[in-house]
Amino acid sequence: MDASLTWYFDFISPFSYLQWQRLKPLLREREAAGTPVRLVPIVFAAVLDARGQKGPAEIPGKREFTYRHVLWLARQAGVTLRFPPAHPFNPLASLRLSIAAGDTPEAVDSIFDWIWTHGRPGDSVEALVPLMAALDVPADALDADQTKAALRANTDAAIAAGVYGVPTLSVGDELFWGYDATDFALAAMHDASLLQEEEMRRVSGLPVGLQRRR
Repeated sequence: MDASLTWYFDFISPFSYLQWQRLKPLLREREAAGTPVRLVPIVFAAVLDARGQKGPAEIPGKREFTYRHVLWLARQAGVTLRFPPAHPFNPLASLRLSIAAGDTPEAVDSIFDWIWTHGRPGDSVEALVPLMAALDVPADALDADQTKAALRANTDAAIAAGVYGVPTLSVGDELFWGYDATDFALAAMHDASLLQEEEMRRVSGLPVGLQRRR
């Protein structure tokens, strides 16, 4: 468990919410060991733009499937999940609130709980006023230049590190994308030799084949 851990997330993502439930016990364990997990809120939309991709909610058919799938996954995991009034929504206020509150596990948990456990809006300062009061964060902190700059820096650093989606758990220099990769990431965290197995190394170096023309 010596590898550094960084978790990239966006409150717009229900998969980030689900993975957060899996990571909370690990956070406590790492905190007690003096090797905390670094929590990094980023703007998912900016990552998609940088990679030339669309989000699942932007693709008809995939949107509906994703929403139903995530509800099923939550049920299987025994996690309460209720979608906010609108989705996708603009998560900037929620992300800035996390930064203004110090990106503490308690703040991140409160914001996820607000949006995804209770299904409340997280798309504006006005919607988050009760939560800001609970976290003792003044409203003007969300509009402060340093808060905005910190979010931009987080997002730029994530893109530079190779992040292409959320949630992404960075174990050392290795990136593990998606809620369904949680067990894979934890296995690699506990066994550094996992990714050095022969077939793992071989597929990592496969050349890109020609795309079939239709």
